[in-house]
Amino acid sequence: MFEIKYKDNRGRVGLLKTKHGTVKTPALMPVIHPKKQKIDVKKFDTEIVITNAYLVYKDEELREKALSEGIHKLINFDGPVMTDSGSFQLSVYGDVDISNKEVIEFQEAIKTDIGTSLDIPTAPYETIEKTKEDLKITLERAKEAVEYKEAKNMEMLLNSVVQGSTYPELRSYCADELSKLNADLYPIGAVVPLMENYKYRDLVDVVMSSVSHLPDSTPRHLMGAGHPMLFALAVAMGCDLFDSAAYILYAEDDRFLTTRGTYKLENLQEMPCSCEICNNYTPDDLRAMEKEERTKLIAEHNLNVSFAELRVVRQAIIDGDLMELVEERCRVHPMLLDACRQLDKYTDDLEIYDPRIKKSAFFYTGSESLRRPEVTRHLNKLKNMDKKRDLVILPKSRKPYSKYINKSDFGDFYTYGSERDLDLDNTDFMVLDVPFCLIPLDIDEVYPLSQNESPKINDIDSIEFIENFISEFIEYYDQTLISSKIIDLLGIGLYNIHPDSDNVKFIKDDERKIKAIADYQFGNGVGEFLFEGNLKIEKSKKTGKIRHIYSNSTLIANMRASDSFFVLAKEGAKRLHSFKAFPENRVVVNNDSEPFAREGKSVFSKFVLDCDINIRSKDEVLIVNEDDELLAFGKALLNHNEIMDFSTGQAIKTRKGFGNIVS
Repeated sequence: MFEIKYKDNRGRVGLLKTKHGTVKTPALMPVIHPKKQKIDVKKFDTEIVITNAYLVYKDEELREKALSEGIHKLINFDGPVMTDSGSFQLSVYGDVDISNKEVIEFQEAIKTDIGTSLDIPTAPYETIEKTKEDLKITLERAKEAVEYKEAKNMEMLLNSVVQGSTYPELRSYCADELSKLNADLYPIGAVVPLMENYKYRDLVDVVMSSVSHLPDSTPRHLMGAGHPMLFALAVAMGCDLFDSAAYILYAEDDRFLTTRGTYKLENLQEMPCSCEICNNYTPDDLRAMEKEERTKLIAEHNLNVSFAELRVVRQAIIDGDLMELVEERCRVHPMLLDACRQLDKYTDDLEIYDPRIKKSAFFYTGSESLRRPEVTRHLNKLKNMDKKRDLVILPKSRKPYSKYINKSDFGDFYTYGSERDLDLDNTDFMVLDVPFCLIPLDIDEVYPLSQNESPKINDIDSIEFIENFISEFIEYYDQTLISSKIIDLLGIGLYNIHPDSDNVKFIKDDERKIKAIADYQFGNGVGEFLFEGNLKIEKSKKTGKIRHIYSNSTLIANMRASDSFFVLAKEGAKRLHSFKAFPENRVVVNNDSEPFAREGKSVFSKFVLDCDINIRSKDEVLIVNEDDELLAFGKALLNHNEIMDFSTGQAIKTRKGFGNIVS
């Protein structure tokens, strides 16, 4: 029903399949009033809409037409239709004239594609006692709805709404309980007041505490979120669907939606974008129109902007620069910037879902970039890597650092720790870098350490971030030598110049480099085992970069030019398998999949029995059977959680299979 095609952070470009068509997500569902349609949303290539089943049920004329002809004909839309159950009316009026079972049965009868149980929307900041009472009813109704749907063998997909007010622990509890019910989609409800009152920081807590406890294999719908300036942030948190009547409600109030906020027509001298409406009309033209015509045109602008922004978001996911877009969009309003910074609290969760390799370089846009998953991942790897006795910290130069570093003037080197004689063979050489703090020269070309850019003028936050990391990191070493240029930049209080300062020199060594990269990619100690024997390293004649590594004339691995990570050959996969303990780097497939894996066919999620919890999207992985026999190797398309949760779609793009026997 749902399949991920591209990933970045928690954002997904996916396909949601319904009986009336397939929807590309993230997607906006324009709200269509069943009786008062003012605009034909089909002209905007709208793939899915939402309408209110309760309003149809309450109107006798609409109800009879929907029951006889179906909801699609009633609202004149032949694509997928989602219906709400009347929960909004319940939140406004305190009661509705329909039961949970009745509304489920009615939605199936009018042939809706995606129906919704009658949850209890609990307003933000409600008392915890009231929230728990409402939540109990919501969960009971969700369970009743799923069981009723299954008992009646209904075709429609079913929403189960996550509630819990602004209590993260209750949102998580609700998500956990709903996940047991086998619903098809999971909306996150009762968040409109947070958005209306610019409580975006609280919105982050509500969404993340919900999404992190929901299945990865089902779409998540942020109910009532229809302002385009929110889409990038919400998608980065894992939301796939949005609905809103904002496009028409704002238009009725002469307000224009944009990614930079909302503009009142009365204040405009220029039109706010380049859509068809903004190109063909001026603010004066609109002000001179009749209200009905003006409202229609502004609504069209609002839909144009909203759909355009979702196209931008989807492309950002494909390119791998979604967080740059989030940081850019969140700078349009201080409360949105608060939300972006609140997301830092969830960096460890986001790192699990962030692909290891991306198409785009890492662009530092401000202090918020310091907490991106790529930075956290690198710093964790630095802390866990095998270390030599001493550390030398060098200033930045032209990239790649290892190629140009010895052409730089380092200045004197100041000593931290016990002063010892210089031993270049027992020294780690690293370059100070924003935002990655320290980049070992032996791995400086791997993604994203070489593929990153930051301003030449450093901001205070980045300097403090680096200072804090270095002050902790140098404690791993007996002696640290720090270039005087870095002493000046960071204002470090060191006064003893090492007597061998003039002899500090980084000596390039290709064998040491490939082993360091293998350790960084696969784990400590892998490099020595993977690249043992009589090595031959082939380089590109054009770029001078390492391309192929042979041991005893057998190809072990190829180094990918774009990111300098290794793509294993058959012998390399065998060596990695024999060195790493089960289940590290492994994906375990069932008996049905084994012969296909041996032939080099891709592995689908439904055939996976288990896999290494540390697998991230784009990792090189080993494909084995339950006896840990090596069947094949390839590239993970999903992370551990997603592989284990999905029952459809590809999990591993297999590179090579080993046939019937692994020698």
